[in-house]
Amino acid sequence: MRWQPAENRYERMVYNRCGTSGLRLPALSLGLWHNFGHDTPHATKQAICRKAFDLGITHFDLANNYGPPPGSAEEAFGEILRTDFAGYRDEMIISSKAGYLMWPGPYGEWGSRKYLLSSLDQSLKRMGLDYVDIFYSHRFDPDTPLEETMGALDQAVRSGKALYAGISSYNSQRTREAVAILKELGTPCLIHQPSYSMINRWVEDDGLLDTLDDLGIGSIVFSPLAQGMLTNKYLKGVPEGSRAAQGKSLRSEFLSDENIERIRALNRIAESRGQTLAQMAIAWVLRSGRVTTALIGASRPEQVEDCVGALAAPDFTTDELAEIDRHAREADINLWAASAERKGPERKH
Repeated sequence: MRWQPAENRYERMVYNRCGTSGLRLPALSLGLWHNFGHDTPHATKQAICRKAFDLGITHFDLANNYGPPPGSAEEAFGEILRTDFAGYRDEMIISSKAGYLMWPGPYGEWGSRKYLLSSLDQSLKRMGLDYVDIFYSHRFDPDTPLEETMGALDQAVRSGKALYAGISSYNSQRTREAVAILKELGTPCLIHQPSYSMINRWVEDDGLLDTLDDLGIGSIVFSPLAQGMLTNKYLKGVPEGSRAAQGKSLRSEFLSDENIERIRALNRIAESRGQTLAQMAIAWVLRSGRVTTALIGASRPEQVEDCVGALAAPDFTTDELAEIDRHAREADINLWAASAERKGPERKH
């Protein structure tokens, strides 16, 4: 018997307007950065996506290089679109990105027109789609004119291969520059995707949230759980099979004694609120209404359900926020800092 989504799937979810656009996004979106490559059984991927859609999560966020290997997450999601989600495309927002290394040679990464538009074509083929809803420049390229990168996003929209343009991990200054170029081209920037969590607060220091407010641009913050650090997973050490144990993007040095003590203190605050730490961390990034949607990842469907539970207690008292600020300090875990700067690392080619 073919799977059918829950009939009440839109009743629990909150949908927020994305900047000043007409698009509304769910308060939580599902990211396929991890757990959608060849290292995860397809049945698990199906279960995670089914659970997300059942709970009203309509936005599925991908990138060309998600896996492993690169491209495999889009292939897996394409299969789910053809089977489980057949007939529901118009109820979904699907995004992809290009910017990081995808294929060898001088045209397989960064921000050239050649790379971005070639990558978009490949992404559409892997997913079996005619268009994505949002196509992002995944990182700022210091060696390519911003006019070229934004021109590629404009072309993606004008060609009908994307409905909206977005940028990811650009700092406030570069965001203003990129948005001005897109506006002049006639393709407004819909959304910005920065990293943000209770222990990765660079967007506050950079003034990025103020910039997005000023420009009327929405935001989707990734890694609000700090790659699992802001869950109960690491409170008693590094469990087998976790992202840290697998040597993936969560570096072992991030789990310093000082950071773990801060996380334990935050967990006590969450318990006093009747929430899991993950739920509080999500509610916190959404707390002021300045963030459109929090992008979560999951290794099993139960984690998606726990995260959506954050919406049951979205408000904080002044005392709670002050207590959180005592412990929610910058933990030097921003892997994407270089992507937002004026200068980037040297090219490999």
